[in-house]
Amino acid sequence: MGLSGDLQHAPDAVHQTGSPADQAGPPVDTVRLPDVPVADVRCRVFRARPAERIAMSFAPLTHRVMVLVEVELADGSVGVGESWANYPSWAWRERVATIREGVAPLLLGARPADPADAQRALMAKLGPLGRQWGAPGPIHQAVSAVDIALWDLAARHAGRSLASLLSTHPRTELPVYGSSLGPDGVAETAAHCGALGLTAVKVKVGFGRDRDLDNVRTARRVLGDKAQIFADANQAWSLPEALRMLPALADLGVAWVEEPLAGDRPEELDELGARTGMPLATGENLYGAAAFTPYLRGSGVTILQPDLTKVGGISEYLTVLAAAEAAGKTVNPHLYNGAIATAATVQVAASSQATSLVEWDVRSNPLRRAADEFLTAHGTVTVPHRPGLGIDLDPDQLEPYEEQQS
Repeated sequence: MGLSGDLQHAPDAVHQTGSPADQAGPPVDTVRLPDVPVADVRCRVFRARPAERIAMSFAPLTHRVMVLVEVELADGSVGVGESWANYPSWAWRERVATIREGVAPLLLGARPADPADAQRALMAKLGPLGRQWGAPGPIHQAVSAVDIALWDLAARHAGRSLASLLSTHPRTELPVYGSSLGPDGVAETAAHCGALGLTAVKVKVGFGRDRDLDNVRTARRVLGDKAQIFADANQAWSLPEALRMLPALADLGVAWVEEPLAGDRPEELDELGARTGMPLATGENLYGAAAFTPYLRGSGVTILQPDLTKVGGISEYLTVLAAAEAAGKTVNPHLYNGAIATAATVQVAASSQATSLVEWDVRSNPLRRAADEFLTAHGTVTVPHRPGLGIDLDPDQLEPYEEQQS
C-alpha cells in the first residue's frame, strides 16, 4: 500500500532540517510525523474573480485561485497545503486530477517518517511521469501542496510554529514590498501602498518603454524619494531590449529587476547584470532545487525567488535556501497565492536571515483574507506563533468561492 516501503516510518529515524546559519548554533529540533498512516488526501478548489484588472506582460489573471490539499492521518490530525494554479485559467482542473489520481494513491496508507522523506519519494515516483508528459511544473506544483500540508502536520504534532521548527531563533516580523503595481492605475495603487505603510513596491513592466517608464515615475512621485522601487518584466524582453531598458530604469532609481529576459537563461542574465550593473532577480518559474544551480554559480542573479507552491514545497525550498546562503545570495520568496501559501511563506521566510523582503500582493484577494491580518501598519508582516502554519481558514467566508467538482 502507498509507496511500497518508501514512505514507511522507521521508528529510529531522526531527521534534521535548517539553514547553515541555524546549524552553526544550537541544533534544530528533529522533525517527525506521527507514526500513523495517511488516511485521506482531499483536494478543494476556490476561485474568485478579481475586483480589478490584473495584467501581466503575457496574459491577464482572470481568477484568484486557491487549490487546497488536506492530508489527514489515521489519528484525525490534518495538515493543509496549497498548490499554485494561477495560469492557465484551466490549471486547477489539471491540478485536481494530478493530486487525486497521481499523488493520493501513493500517500494513502503510508507512514512517512518526515515531510522531506515523503517529498523525495513522491518526486521519485511522479517526476519521471512529468518528464514524459513534458510537464514537470504541474507535478512539482501538486507535490508542493502535499509537502506543505505534511510540514503543517509535523509542526502541529510538535506543538510548534513552523518557523520555530525550522530555526532556533526565528524572526518575529519581516519587511514586505507591495507587489502588482501597473500597468493601469499605478497612482491609485501606489497611494494604496502608502496608506498601508509600505515603503517598498514592485511595478509591472514589459508593456512598452514609454508606458513602463511613466509608471515607474508615477510610483516614485506618489511614494516619494525614500521608497524602494523594483520592476518585474515577467520575462518580457530579449537581451537587446533589456540592455536598453535597464539603464533607463536605473536612472529612475529602480533597485532591482525581476525576470527581465525571455527564457530566463543564466548566461544571458550574467551578461545583462555585468553590462548594466543592475541587480537581477528570478526563480519563481524554476522547478526543483537542482534548477537553481546555474543561477547560484553566476554573478548576474543576486536575488533568488523560489515559490513554495511551485518549486516542490517547503522541503525543496529549504534545499534552495541552504545553497543560496552558502553562495551569498538573497532569497526573497515569490508569493502570489491564497491564505495557506501566504502563511507557509511567512513561516519559512522567518527561519533565515538570507531573506530581506517578502512579496505582498496589494490587489484585493478574498482567498487570502485569513492572512491579511499579518500585515502591520509599518511595512512588515508579523509571523504567527501558533502551532503549524499559524492560520485557520473561515469556511463560511470561503464557501461562496468553492468549485463544485464531479
